[in-house]
Amino acid sequence: MTMRDMPLTGFTQALASKAAAPGGGGASALAGALGAALGSMVGELTLGKPKYAAVEAEVSALTDRAKALSERLLALIDADAEAFLPLSRAYGIPKDDPGRAAELERCLRLAAEPPLEMVRLCCEAIALMEGFARMGSVLAISDAATGAALCRGAMEGAAVNVKVNTKAMTDRAYADRINGEVDRLTEEYGKRADKVYADIYGRYC
Repeated sequence: MTMRDMPLTGFTQALASKAAAPGGGGASALAGALGAALGSMVGELTLGKPKYAAVEAEVSALTDRAKALSERLLALIDADAEAFLPLSRAYGIPKDDPGRAAELERCLRLAAEPPLEMVRLCCEAIALMEGFARMGSVLAISDAATGAALCRGAMEGAAVNVKVNTKAMTDRAYADRINGEVDRLTEEYGKRADKVYADIYGRYC
């Protein structure tokens, strides 16, 4: 059984155990998937309502994309775990092995890829929440705020999982490029997620 198909109780128990995976990356992917799914919920509760007929096409496009993001983020739960396994083996290579450094570098890059994709997808999901907050049904607007908050947390969790890998890379030019992208995205989209949440919270709470 894949991790994404585990019952919630099973996944949570695995997360709480001493097993190496799932860990912070998998948890971030799940949080992002839940956040994007909440966007889809807002869309579904908006579509078909005469009051929102003028924005039907836009909300439909947002909803379709949110569903796709949620599915991809769920897939990254397993991708993250699979990328970690070669890295854990690479760390076990004897330090006097001449091939250790190259293998470790290769595995560090592989391990950084799933959380980097999570960061990018969560940023896109946050942008969708802006649309849902602006055009979605007022009956579900709190779900857009919750989705933004979840995606922000998922983005930050994924970001630290990128950096724990880039920190150990010897190719500093590559690591700095990845770190720079993560820094830019988390700064911009963290603010955007906060604005979605604060606007809705201020309006209703």
